[in-house]
Amino acid sequence: MIYVVGIGPGGYDGLTGEALEALKTCEVISGYKRYVELVKDFFPEKFFMSYPMRSEVARCEEALKVAEMGYSVALISSGDAGVYGMAGIMLEVAKGLADIKIIPGVTAANSAAAVLGAPLMNDYVTISLSDLMTDWEIIEKRLRTACNGDFVICLYNPASHHRPDSFKRACDIMLRYKPPETVCGYVRNINRPGQESKLMTLDEIRDCEEIDMLTTVIIGNSQTYALDGKMITRRGYEKAVRSEEVGGRNEEL
Repeated sequence: MIYVVGIGPGGYDGLTGEALEALKTCEVISGYKRYVELVKDFFPEKFFMSYPMRSEVARCEEALKVAEMGYSVALISSGDAGVYGMAGIMLEVAKGLADIKIIPGVTAANSAAAVLGAPLMNDYVTISLSDLMTDWEIIEKRLRTACNGDFVICLYNPASHHRPDSFKRACDIMLRYKPPETVCGYVRNINRPGQESKLMTLDEIRDCEEIDMLTTVIIGNSQTYALDGKMITRRGYEKAVRSEEVGGRNEEL
């Protein structure tokens, strides 16, 4: 059995009940070294397999070999394993040769939104700014399309040492479609030691030096505003209430 487990932000409290049960049940825990370190202290009795970045296929191949030897393996991803995680590549590598169960986790968009307030109350998109596996031209197209649709935009992998300008480039694209005062927010080290968060405008966040690979950024839409230090996107409940009130009066008449 191979469990592909989303461990959420990484803390014990961020694990879903199903993820916790899978990690308790398995004999081997495998994953990117940063994620392995996040759970290692919680399960000291397990055998751990730790890998560097960009070794996704190797992780899956080794997990398959260990499973074929009769051991149960938990292949872990931060957040949700099916959102920019290991679920897809594990299914592709296995090709039906192992019993694989995908265990969902709390993805960064949801974790960051909870810290910032309620910015995902209406339609939103997630876009990764990493161009390792997606050409930048396609990322630009998706940013433009999301802006044209007035979606709230949640940005994953906004910047890194190898891509120091990708976030600024993305903001420059969004500033062509969104007002500079658009409400935005970021959360760094979500639910981990050193967590920090802040609300800013789109114009301000463009030059924010805290944005890196450990940061999730949420860009508001035309219905997003700040209230008491929280980021809120209107869902339209007040409109629905007015409609119901009008309808009720019409029925009485």
